Amino acid sequence: MMKKSISASKASLVLFLCQMISALDVPLDSKLLEELSQPPTITQQSPKDYIVDPRENIVIQCEAKGKPPPSFSWTRNGTHFDIDKDAQVTMKPNSGTLVINIMNGGKAEAYEGVYQCTARNERGAAISNNIVIRPSRSPLWTKEKLEPNHVREGDSLVLHCRPPVGLPPPIIFWMDNAFQRLPQSERVSQGLNGDLYFSNVQPEDTREDYICYARFNHTQTIQQKQPISVKVFSMDSLNDTIAANLSDTDIYGAKPVTERQPILLTPTGSTSTKVELRGNVLLLECIAAGLPTPVIRWIKEGGELPANRTFFENFKKTLKIIDVSEADSGNYKCIARNILGSAHHVISVTVKAAPYWITAPRNLVLSPGEDGTLICRANGNPKPNISWLANGVPIAIAPEDPSRKVDGDTIIFSHVQERSSAVYQCNASNEYGYLLANAFVNVLAEPPRILTPANKLYQVIADSPALLDCAYFGSPKPEIEWFKGVKGSILRGDEYVFHDNGTLEIPVAQKDSTGTYTCVARNELGKIQNEVRLEVKDPTMIIKQPEYKVIQRYGQVSFECIIKHDFTLLPTVIWLKDNDELPDDERFLVGKDNLTIMNVTDKDDGTYTCIVNTTLDSVSASAVLTVVARPNPPFDLELTGQLERSVELSWIPGDENNSPITNFVIEYEDGLHEPGVWHYQTEVPGTQTTVQLKLSPYVNYSFRVIAVNEIGRSQPSEPSEQYLTKSANPDENPSNVQGIGSEPDNLVITWESLKGFQSNGPGLQYKVSWRQKDVDDEWTSVIVANVSKYIVSGTPTFVPYEIKVQALNDLGYAPEPSEVIGHSGEDLPMVAPGNVQVHVINSTLAKVHWDPVPLKSVRGHLQGYKVYYWKVQSLSRRSRRHVEKKILTFRGNKTFGMLPGLEPFSSYKLNVRVVNGKGEGPASPDKVFKTPEGVPSSPSFLKITNPTLDSLTLEWGSPTHPNGVLTSYILKFQPINNTHELGPLVEIRIPANESSLILKNLNYSTRYKFYFNAQTSVGSGSQITEEAVTIMDEGKMAMASRQVDIATQGWFIGLMCAVALLILILLIVCFIRRNKGGKYPVKEKEDAHADPEIQPMKEDDGTFGEYSDAEDHKPLKKGSRTPSDRTVKKEDSDDSLVDYGEGVNGQFNEDGSFIGQYSGKKEKEPAEGNESSEAPSPVNAMNSFV
Repeated sequence: MMKKSISASKASLVLFLCQMISALDVPLDSKLLEELSQPPTITQQSPKDYIVDPRENIVIQCEAKGKPPPSFSWTRNGTHFDIDKDAQVTMKPNSGTLVINIMNGGKAEAYEGVYQCTARNERGAAISNNIVIRPSRSPLWTKEKLEPNHVREGDSLVLHCRPPVGLPPPIIFWMDNAFQRLPQSERVSQGLNGDLYFSNVQPEDTREDYICYARFNHTQTIQQKQPISVKVFSMDSLNDTIAANLSDTDIYGAKPVTERQPILLTPTGSTSTKVELRGNVLLLECIAAGLPTPVIRWIKEGGELPANRTFFENFKKTLKIIDVSEADSGNYKCIARNILGSAHHVISVTVKAAPYWITAPRNLVLSPGEDGTLICRANGNPKPNISWLANGVPIAIAPEDPSRKVDGDTIIFSHVQERSSAVYQCNASNEYGYLLANAFVNVLAEPPRILTPANKLYQVIADSPALLDCAYFGSPKPEIEWFKGVKGSILRGDEYVFHDNGTLEIPVAQKDSTGTYTCVARNELGKIQNEVRLEVKDPTMIIKQPEYKVIQRYGQVSFECIIKHDFTLLPTVIWLKDNDELPDDERFLVGKDNLTIMNVTDKDDGTYTCIVNTTLDSVSASAVLTVVARPNPPFDLELTGQLERSVELSWIPGDENNSPITNFVIEYEDGLHEPGVWHYQTEVPGTQTTVQLKLSPYVNYSFRVIAVNEIGRSQPSEPSEQYLTKSANPDENPSNVQGIGSEPDNLVITWESLKGFQSNGPGLQYKVSWRQKDVDDEWTSVIVANVSKYIVSGTPTFVPYEIKVQALNDLGYAPEPSEVIGHSGEDLPMVAPGNVQVHVINSTLAKVHWDPVPLKSVRGHLQGYKVYYWKVQSLSRRSRRHVEKKILTFRGNKTFGMLPGLEPFSSYKLNVRVVNGKGEGPASPDKVFKTPEGVPSSPSFLKITNPTLDSLTLEWGSPTHPNGVLTSYILKFQPINNTHELGPLVEIRIPANESSLILKNLNYSTRYKFYFNAQTSVGSGSQITEEAVTIMDEGKMAMASRQVDIATQGWFIGLMCAVALLILILLIVCFIRRNKGGKYPVKEKEDAHADPEIQPMKEDDGTFGEYSDAEDHKPLKKGSRTPSDRTVKKEDSDDSLVDYGEGVNGQFNEDGSFIGQYSGKKEKEPAEGNESSEAPSPVNAMNSFV
């Protein structure tokens, strides 16, 4: 069919074109049709079996087309029907349709027969089907005398309808005198033949108006049969009748209604046959009698019932298979079954077929000298016979045509000429019907004609197919060629597809495909051409599509739809909701590039589509809007299965509003004790709608359900009906029962009262019982009202009691309560701990031991021991100060403890007391102990004065806390050169009674760093540091004086200004860094190059010029490096007390060991070496320069 092969993606398009071509005999161009000759073609005719209403005119249709217009004639029952001789018959103008006038005196029966229409012109004759005309008949029911039907209960019954034979057959139905259809069921139903079948009759079937109606649709009449009477006798009434007619000596009695196994009422016998035609509806029926009423089941022996075409009607008594084919032939078994047995019937179905087309003949338009074929192929069961006619005459007796040859179902034409034009009829027939088809052979000699308008403009979108039409006609068939441009070459190649109808297809049109295309049609009789234009446009695109949105109810949502399009095309944007127009609602705002929905509601949920249309293309994009909200409240709460201690609650969930329900919360209200207050009962998963609830006695319950989803909780449902449970003994006793005395001679018994619904009944009270433990006493009991405390007076001091509290109400007592142990009131302990011993571990830590007091003397719950200790005096100085007592508490029955944070070389006292819930007992006798010496604190200050060329004077203060007897002072010092490197370290030991020292033989103009600390016999204490500078040599100063003349030189003044400026900048930078908390990097050098023999200095050590003292880390202000008196003070600091016990001062482990480690701070010692410990001061910088 194609000159070029095409891709699979274009197959559907090509198939459409091929179908169009093969269905088109001659192009449907009005001007062309007026000029071309064409044999007749029947376009409309009446059905083959034409049943007419005898009261109306008979219209037998026959319409045909052809060129020249055809003339019409009719035959009736095989002979010519001369309509001119019958005044009742007329033919419509320019038509072959007959109108037989019945309404003006004609009789429809007189025109029964077989009619056939012939349409003829100079090119041939076409004929219609044989049209059988039969008037409709609706005869009356024959008169008959109907006897009443007397039937015993349980028997089967068939009421026969036997309608009159009509044309077409009537529709049957049963009604009563009130024109109400009689109810039908598995027991009572109407058969296909119209009879009414009772599988078993019941007393309620008794009536006198069973009426069968027949409706004749053609005549629109309904005929009625005489009413049929049915009287059903029950066994009881039948026995009464027999008894009334027999003597006392007669034996009478009817058997009771007995159950019977099924028997088939229709069809009868075990087998039957059925013939149906292909394409029709197959109806098979089985109706059975039996008690109980049988159930019908259908099977196909050796196969399955056809899926999608099988239906069951009339309570499965009728099997219906639509559009049957030969494959549906076979044996179908119906089985009727009840509890007593079964019956079955096999229907052998044979499917025959009236003729049906395989290939119907098609019109041929040929050129002189061409060849062609007419093919007529049909099938049927039995196989149909094929016969040919030419212009309505059997081909065997038709005029001879040398170009024609008949070969069974095919006529072959060779080298046809114009005289070969004719209409051929193919008839396929068997015993079940026939098919008749007309097909003409039209031989034409015509030069080419192009039917497509000249200069037609085609516009397509880039990358889509372009179809350029060149509709043509000519005989012989013209050849078609395409050119691009006025003088372009012929188009060839895989980028084009040439269709048989002349259409040029460009499968993928590009922008450069734009231009003028020329179509040329030529045959042996001539040549013609036509030009068309093609424009290729840019495609319309949605570059920002709407996106899926989830929005809560009453929110605002917006969908975007941003497009890009060809500038020559005008797009229109349409928004749809669920493929329909947007609601007419002002909440929907359509903008240029978006759709906004304000105040979103549930009905806005759906799919929103943005459609962009141009004259050439259309694109769309959709997004789903899901509106979510809290679920609607559940409804229809129902209580079932009410028991004394449980009930089942069920409900119907409300709308989940697009967010699945995760769980349901069930709450209850106690209308008896707490009306209006709702309590949590339980919750269940969101898939559950029933729950078994446990109940308490004596509660007037009502329930409500709350649905929960991810958005939140629904409103509560309406409350359920109330359910009051019966009263009962209490199930439980009060909880948290305690017995604690508030005074030495009482016992206070307390408990947590039961809540209202826990009382299980009215009259809630408590039975309070107590007795002294380990004493052979009887229980003492009192019954108190609904309170939570009872006080027992006159008890011994701190003795154990057994206590129990039992709930009771008007119906009785709760189960026996468990006993708890309480104690009467406590009193202060009477005895102090004895044998107090102190073991001093080191200068800051001691361990104390004591003997426990007898438990009886505690007179209460032993809570522990308290150790009171205080410093009496320091052994290194005689001055006394305010005594501050410290307390350590040791829980439980401990007999030792650790005393941390003691001051070295001091005298202490302590005592121990026992503690119970009431308070502290008497103190033990004071115990004195002393701590040994320790290392001293750092000297209180170090001051360097009187600097000379080679000496410095050092003054210091003794340590604030000597912690023993001072033995000496240690002084270490080392020089620092201009590159901040440390020199050799010198150490000097100084007697303890000295407070100043003059260091001589020092280098002039040199900075020194000093490290100073005190010693006791135990060791060295913390050190204090300081720096100082010796003054410059006078000779050097004189040299500087002589150089003043040089300094007056201009170049030197400029250099000094530059240096001064640099120094000023350096000072500003240092000042800024110091204010920001930064440190001079030289300090890090000093720490990094500390004396390896001495412990490294800590950051909190005082360094000259950078820190004010050893404790204060604030930088010096205004560039000062030392105080005016060049002293570095160190604030007094007591050693911290690490608390070993509980209470205000600390705690111990279970074994009494101290948690942590107590130690004093030590300063870093100097490091030997040549590296500097800090950055140079501006003064040093000037000295270095000079």
